Formats: sequence, structure tokens, C-alpha cells
Amino acid sequence: MYTIVLICHLLVAVVLLGAVTHQAVSVWWPARVESATTFATSYRSVRSNLYTNAIIALFVVAAILGAFLYPPYRISVLPLMYKVHLKSYGGLFELKEHFIAIGLGLLPLYWLVWKRYPLDQHVRVRAVLTALLAFFVWYGFLVGHIINNIKGFGL
Repeated sequence: MYTIVLICHLLVAVVLLGAVTHQAVSVWWPARVESATTFATSYRSVRSNLYTNAIIALFVVAAILGAFLYPPYRISVLPLMYKVHLKSYGGLFELKEHFIAIGLGLLPLYWLVWKRYPLDQHVRVRAVLTALLAFFVWYGFLVGHIINNIKGFGL
């Protein structure tokens, strides 16, 4: 059962990682040319406001799936890391939990600046919030992958 949830958590995280990275790149490195002539220009020239609701939904779903996986992690993975003297990896995961909690708290403000204000207002706030969420998602993805590799697949 946990293996299925772990795979779903991974798939949702990968889609979230792609969406938030795409939005962050389009905000911090916008395309100057309307017609996309290169791959980089095409990647940057998206309507980034369309990603907002998907990012919020994916972030919440990934957090819920992660919360479902948390008890087996606490019972089987964390004690193993302490036993083999890998306490720092447990600390990385604790930091991941805090980042995801902060990200969940930022989602209403993130939605507000992307959906309630015109795109020419609050540009810097929008960019910073997007960058923060992108950082939290990337950090969570990498740390989760490392922790899963320490214990092995299938809690």
C-alpha cells in the first residue's frame, strides 16, 4: 500500500517540479521576443499565470501524500538512519518538512498575487513567491529522493 502511495507521491512531485520550474523561469527570465525561435525562448514565453491553480493543487496533493507516508518514515527509515550514523540526513528531512509547511502557508498569498492582481502589478512579489515555492519544491524533491535511496524502495 505504501509503495503505491510513494509512487503516486513521486509522480505528483515530478509534475509539480516541472510546473513550478517552468513558471519560475518564465517570471525570472521572460522572453523578449513574441515568436519563439529557440527552445529557450519557447520555454520562457509561456503564460505563467495559467500555472498557478495547477501548482497549488499539485503542492497540496503532494503534501497530503507525503503526510500519509510520514508515519512509516518515522517508524522504519529514521531509526535506521540513526543506527548507521546518518543523523544529518534526518535533519535534511526535518528541514524539508519545515519548507513544505511554509510553502503551504504561502499558497494563499501566492494565489492572491497571481490571480487577483493584474500581471503588471506586484511583479517582484510574484517573482519572489514563485522562486520560494520553486526552491521548496526542488529541495523537497531532492531530499526525498536521497532519503528514499538510503532506505531503499518500498518502506
